[in-house]
Formats: sequence, C-alpha cells, structure tokens
Amino acid sequence: MKTSTQIGITTAVLAVSATAAYSASDTNAVSWLDNTISPVANPIYFEDPRITSEVRPIYMYHFLPNTFHYAGDKGAGVPLGGSVQVMALQLRYALTDRLAIIATKDGYIEFDPSHTLGHKYGWGDLSAGLKYALVDNKDSQLIVTPGFTVTAPSGSTDVFQDHGSGQENVFVSAEKGFNNLHITGNLGVIIPNDFAKETSQLHYSAQVDYYTCQWFVPFFVANGYTILSDGESQANQSLKAVPLNTEGYDLINFGSSAARGTTQFTIGGGFRTRFTKNIDAGVAYEAGVVHPVGIFAGRITADVIWRF
Repeated sequence: MKTSTQIGITTAVLAVSATAAYSASDTNAVSWLDNTISPVANPIYFEDPRITSEVRPIYMYHFLPNTFHYAGDKGAGVPLGGSVQVMALQLRYALTDRLAIIATKDGYIEFDPSHTLGHKYGWGDLSAGLKYALVDNKDSQLIVTPGFTVTAPSGSTDVFQDHGSGQENVFVSAEKGFNNLHITGNLGVIIPNDFAKETSQLHYSAQVDYYTCQWFVPFFVANGYTILSDGESQANQSLKAVPLNTEGYDLINFGSSAARGTTQFTIGGGFRTRFTKNIDAGVAYEAGVVHPVGIFAGRITADVIWRF
C-alpha cells in the first residue's frame, strides 16, 4: 500500500511532467509566422505570402497633388487638389495549408478633385486569383509564394474603371524572418489584355517590420511602379484630355500614352495592432517621392483583418 505522502508526491510529479510536456508542445506549435504582419500600404498588389482565410475591410484616403503635370505641359500643369476615397473588402480563403483563393480588388470609389475635373463616384473593377506557398521553411523563417490575379473591367467609367479588356497580375511574394524582425517583398508584372488601352507595368514593394508586442508592430514600406509600355494613342486613355506621362498606381490604369520608362515610387510607414490572435488592424501613410508623382501626393490606408 502506498502511503498518502507517496501518492501525493507521485501525483505532483505527474502534474509537473504533464505541465512541462504541454508547455513544450505549445512552444513547438508556435510558428515564426505568428508574429509577422500583413502589408497595409498598396493593398491591391502587395500580397502577403502567408496562406490564410480572412476578411479584410480597407479604407484609403488618397491626396491628389495641387498641380497635375502631364507630357508637354512645359512645367505649367493644371490645378487639381482634392482627394480620392476608397472603401473596399478583400477576401482570402485557404483551400489547403499552401493554396489560397484571393479577391484583392473591389469597392466603392469617390473621386473628388478641387479643380479642373468633376466630382465622381462609382464602383471599382473586380480582381481575384490564386496564390501558392512554394517554399515554407520554418527552420529558415522563409516563405515564398507566387500567384496571379485577373482583373475584370467591371467598374464605373466615371472613376476611371471599366477601361480596356482587363488585365493579369503575375507576382511572387516572400518574407524572411530574423526572430522579431521581418522583411517582406513583392515583385510582379501587370499585363493588359489590350495594350492599346492600358499599359503594362512592373510593380515592386518592400516592408520591414519589428514585433515589439501585440499592441505595436511598426513598419517601414516602399512601393514602386515602372511603366513598361505606352497606350497606343491619347484617344485610348481613360483620361483623354491630355497625354499622360504617369499612371494611376494600384487603383487606375489610364492607358497613358507618354509614360513608358517612367517610375513612380512611394515611401511610408505605420503600425499594426493585434487585438486577438485572429483580429488585427493597421494604418499606413505613404507619399510620392519621385518626379513626376502623377496623382500620388500622399495616401492614408487603414484596415482590419479577421482571420478564421
């Protein structure tokens, strides 16, 4: 017969062992990706390489430049100012732990310049596609995910959508972790179905973030677009009044007739807050830093992500 003391000691040892085993199992279950964050800025093209199921409402307040410069304006430009506001909803659904469906562009656009152009509003084009985590190395803290989206010309022409015959975006996203420091990058090509009415573009993004705690994850971000081709004529542009020498970044493909070879580039920063394991929110500000800035004087982007 075991004494009560022996039974007590045995029970305590088993309890401590079980607790230690649970803690070890829990620690091993935590992935380095749990402390990474999704990009906030450039939400249409800067795709997170992680495979997730999520709902992501997005709000963008885009500052238009006070003066809009175009090809052949001899430096004079035209007065513009005002803003563009966008309210959108992105959806992602993980079919497997490596493959996901992504819906990256939709929403309602309000174009409200102060001068020259009129106040317009309408729906954006729709974009959706797939992404696949080709590399997911937990030991090296590295994930590499190629993918594509297809844009249907389904929006309102009043806000420079429904132009051309649609386009494809072929991209690769990657993220490398260094414990609490993470570097995320994205490289892609926008290929229009009608080169006469829309331009092809190379887009590229980079983000560096540092996980300080769940409430504050600051990041620095840079986004760029290099125009690879011109629209065939000024008449084929969605903005026909002047020959454009810049493009509309992530939101609009004008089909600019004098933009080939130009690069538009923004830099910015912000932070994310993780309220729970499945819900976080972010805010970013970015500004155009390379001449000509086109329509990009600056932008504030805010989002909430609910993962399930």
